[in-house]
Amino acid sequence: MSRPLLVAWSGGKDAAQALERLRADPAWRVAGLLTSVTVPYDRISIHGVRRSILHAQARALGLPLFEAELPVQADNATYEASFAAALAQASTSEPGLDAIAFGDLFLADVRAYREALLARLGWHGVFPLWGEDTRRLAQAFIARGHRAILCCVDTRQLDATFRGRDYDAALLADLPAGCDPCGENGEFHTCVHGGPLFAQPIELARGEHVLREQRFAYVDLVDTSSTSPPR
Repeated sequence: MSRPLLVAWSGGKDAAQALERLRADPAWRVAGLLTSVTVPYDRISIHGVRRSILHAQARALGLPLFEAELPVQADNATYEASFAAALAQASTSEPGLDAIAFGDLFLADVRAYREALLARLGWHGVFPLWGEDTRRLAQAFIARGHRAILCCVDTRQLDATFRGRDYDAALLADLPAGCDPCGENGEFHTCVHGGPLFAQPIELARGEHVLREQRFAYVDLVDTSSTSPPR
């Protein structure tokens, strides 16, 4: 019998690949998505993607969504309390739910932090992509027809001109030496808007460019799908 679990959903490609891997694994049944949202901005934390797009992703994936709501510049204690509250909410809707999957690839300190936090909360983590070659993962993501856009670039690691670009073979070829093809070192973040996991694609337009903290270059993605609800 398959066990239920959540997928930590950033809205990006690694979370999508983790979801795809788990949906193909008979040992697991994905019971929902969990996302951190910065409430005053109404956007996915770190990625800067609008909450309305997050909800469109969840609808297209056919999964319930649980949100950990955060203030601007939340400290670690605030993040952990909000994360714990979202897990508790999810567990009330699904008996036996005590696992959450992450799309982490190789950052051992991040994984150790997640596992320690989850252990304190009586949960445990699942890491379906851990240790895999990131170039092969990137190429497989594109080959399977997933569609994503670079929504944020760390300009200390990658030129701002990469923001807003499609995550495709041409982008992989243009990445400078030393830049991880999956952006695992924080070089960039992505927003997935179509592909084999989605019941229907989300049509996104590129809007305003914003630089935050004199470092992080964002593009404001806007859902132009005819079926999207008013914002």
